[in-house]
Amino acid sequence: MGLPILRPTCHPEPVPDFSLFGDEHVRQYEATGGRTGHDWNGASILILHTRGRKTGETRKFALIYGRDGTDYLVVASRGGSPEHPGWYKNLLAHPDVQIQVRDAVLPVTARTASAAEKMRLWPTMTAQWPDYDKYQAGTTRDIPVVVLSPR
Repeated sequence: MGLPILRPTCHPEPVPDFSLFGDEHVRQYEATGGRTGHDWNGASILILHTRGRKTGETRKFALIYGRDGTDYLVVASRGGSPEHPGWYKNLLAHPDVQIQVRDAVLPVTARTASAAEKMRLWPTMTAQWPDYDKYQAGTTRDIPVVVLSPR
Protein backbone atom coordinates (compact mmCIF):
# COMPACT_ATOMS: atom_id res chain seq x y z
CA MET A 1 0.00 0.00 0.00
CA GLY A 2 1.57 3.31 -1.08
CA LEU A 3 1.29 6.80 0.27
CA PRO A 4 -1.75 8.84 -0.75
CA ILE A 5 -1.25 11.15 -3.67
CA LEU A 6 -1.61 14.76 -2.60
CA ARG A 7 -2.96 17.02 -5.27
CA PRO A 8 -2.65 20.78 -5.02
CA THR A 9 -5.89 22.58 -4.42
CA CYS A 10 -6.67 24.91 -7.26
CA HIS A 11 -7.91 28.34 -6.28
CA PRO A 12 -9.11 30.18 -9.33
CA GLU A 13 -8.42 33.89 -9.37
CA PRO A 14 -11.46 35.86 -8.24
CA VAL A 15 -13.48 37.35 -11.05
CA PRO A 16 -14.08 41.08 -10.56
CA ASP A 17 -17.67 42.10 -9.91
CA PHE A 18 -18.59 44.78 -12.42
CA SER A 19 -22.30 44.84 -11.52
CA LEU A 20 -21.67 48.17 -9.76
CA PHE A 21 -20.19 50.44 -12.41
CA GLY A 22 -20.40 53.95 -13.88
CA ASP A 23 -23.43 56.09 -13.07
CA GLU A 24 -25.04 53.32 -11.01
CA HIS A 25 -21.90 53.09 -8.86
CA VAL A 26 -22.04 56.86 -8.26
CA ARG A 27 -25.77 56.74 -7.47
CA GLN A 28 -25.49 53.96 -4.90
CA TYR A 29 -22.33 55.43 -3.34
CA GLU A 30 -23.99 58.82 -2.85
CA ALA A 31 -27.29 57.32 -1.64
CA THR A 32 -25.54 55.27 1.06
CA GLY A 33 -22.72 57.62 2.06
CA GLY A 34 -20.27 55.14 0.54
CA ARG A 35 -21.50 52.11 2.51
CA THR A 36 -22.25 50.64 -0.91
CA GLY A 37 -19.49 51.26 -3.39
CA HIS A 38 -16.51 52.47 -1.33
CA ASP A 39 -15.09 48.95 -1.10
CA TRP A 40 -15.15 47.49 -4.61
CA ASN A 41 -13.28 44.42 -5.85
CA GLY A 42 -10.63 44.84 -3.16
CA ALA A 43 -10.05 48.53 -3.98
CA SER A 44 -11.16 51.77 -2.35
CA ILE A 45 -13.40 54.08 -4.38
CA LEU A 46 -14.09 57.80 -4.19
CA ILE A 47 -16.47 59.94 -6.22
CA LEU A 48 -14.78 62.69 -8.22
CA HIS A 49 -16.93 65.74 -9.02
CA THR A 50 -15.56 67.67 -12.01
CA ARG A 51 -16.81 70.55 -14.11
CA GLY A 52 -17.13 69.74 -17.80
CA ARG A 53 -14.50 71.58 -19.81
CA LYS A 54 -16.97 72.18 -22.66
CA THR A 55 -20.35 72.29 -20.93
CA GLY A 56 -19.47 73.59 -17.46
CA GLU A 57 -21.84 70.96 -16.05
CA THR A 58 -20.99 68.86 -13.00
CA ARG A 59 -19.79 65.35 -13.84
CA LYS A 60 -19.26 62.54 -11.33
CA PHE A 61 -16.99 59.53 -11.59
CA ALA A 62 -16.36 56.54 -9.31
CA LEU A 63 -12.58 56.08 -9.23
CA ILE A 64 -10.11 53.83 -7.43
CA TYR A 65 -8.01 55.86 -5.02
CA GLY A 66 -4.94 55.61 -2.85
CA ARG A 67 -3.48 57.88 -0.22
CA ASP A 68 -0.20 59.75 0.15
CA GLY A 69 -0.27 61.56 3.48
CA THR A 70 -3.27 63.90 3.36
CA ASP A 71 -3.49 63.69 -0.44
CA TYR A 72 -5.74 61.39 -2.44
CA LEU A 73 -4.42 59.71 -5.59
CA VAL A 74 -6.23 58.55 -8.72
CA VAL A 75 -4.93 57.13 -11.99
CA ALA A 76 -6.09 58.41 -15.39
CA SER A 77 -5.78 54.99 -17.00
CA ARG A 78 -8.98 54.60 -19.02
CA GLY A 79 -8.11 50.91 -19.09
CA GLY A 80 -4.92 51.59 -21.04
CA SER A 81 -6.68 53.44 -23.86
CA PRO A 82 -4.47 55.59 -26.09
CA GLU A 83 -6.43 58.70 -24.97
CA HIS A 84 -6.82 60.31 -21.55
CA PRO A 85 -10.22 59.91 -19.88
CA GLY A 86 -12.61 62.84 -20.12
CA TRP A 87 -12.52 63.42 -16.36
CA TYR A 88 -8.75 63.98 -16.55
CA LYS A 89 -9.20 66.53 -19.34
CA ASN A 90 -11.83 68.24 -17.16
CA LEU A 91 -9.32 68.43 -14.27
CA LEU A 92 -6.72 70.03 -16.53
CA ALA A 93 -9.25 72.75 -17.40
CA HIS A 94 -10.77 73.10 -13.91
CA PRO A 95 -8.47 71.71 -11.17
CA ASP A 96 -10.49 72.92 -8.17
CA VAL A 97 -13.00 70.14 -7.64
CA GLN A 98 -14.65 68.03 -4.94
CA ILE A 99 -14.36 64.41 -3.96
CA GLN A 100 -16.62 62.27 -1.85
CA VAL A 101 -14.90 59.69 0.34
CA ARG A 102 -17.51 57.61 2.13
CA ASP A 103 -19.92 60.27 3.46
CA ALA A 104 -17.47 63.21 3.48
CA VAL A 105 -17.40 65.69 0.58
CA LEU A 106 -14.05 67.49 0.40
CA PRO A 107 -12.82 70.39 -1.73
CA VAL A 108 -9.53 69.47 -3.42
CA THR A 109 -7.13 70.82 -6.01
CA ALA A 110 -5.99 68.39 -8.68
CA ARG A 111 -2.57 68.26 -10.28
CA THR A 112 -0.67 65.72 -12.33
CA ALA A 113 2.20 64.08 -10.45
CA SER A 114 5.66 64.79 -11.84
CA ALA A 115 7.63 61.91 -13.35
CA ALA A 116 9.61 61.53 -10.11
CA GLU A 117 6.44 61.60 -8.02
CA LYS A 118 4.78 59.06 -10.30
CA MET A 119 7.67 56.65 -9.75
CA ARG A 120 7.14 56.94 -6.00
CA LEU A 121 3.31 56.88 -6.08
CA TRP A 122 2.72 54.22 -8.75
CA PRO A 123 3.26 51.28 -6.34
CA THR A 124 0.63 52.76 -4.01
CA MET A 125 -1.86 52.64 -6.84
CA THR A 126 -0.90 49.22 -8.19
CA ALA A 127 -1.40 47.90 -4.66
CA GLN A 128 -5.01 49.08 -5.04
CA TRP A 129 -5.42 47.83 -8.63
CA PRO A 130 -2.59 45.66 -10.05
CA ASP A 131 -3.99 45.93 -13.59
CA TYR A 132 -2.60 49.49 -13.80
CA ASP A 133 0.75 47.88 -14.69
CA LYS A 134 -0.93 46.02 -17.58
CA TYR A 135 -2.66 49.18 -18.73
CA GLN A 136 0.62 51.13 -18.79
CA ALA A 137 2.43 48.30 -20.60
CA GLY A 138 -0.29 48.17 -23.24
CA THR A 139 -0.16 51.82 -24.31
CA THR A 140 2.42 54.33 -25.46
CA ARG A 141 0.58 57.03 -23.48
CA ASP A 142 2.14 57.95 -20.15
CA ILE A 143 -0.73 57.22 -17.78
CA PRO A 144 -0.95 60.08 -15.27
CA VAL A 145 -1.20 59.78 -11.52
CA VAL A 146 -3.36 62.64 -10.26
CA VAL A 147 -2.77 64.13 -6.82
CA LEU A 148 -5.88 65.54 -5.15
CA SER A 149 -4.84 67.87 -2.32
CA PRO A 150 -7.44 69.03 0.21
CA ARG A 151 -7.93 72.80 0.23
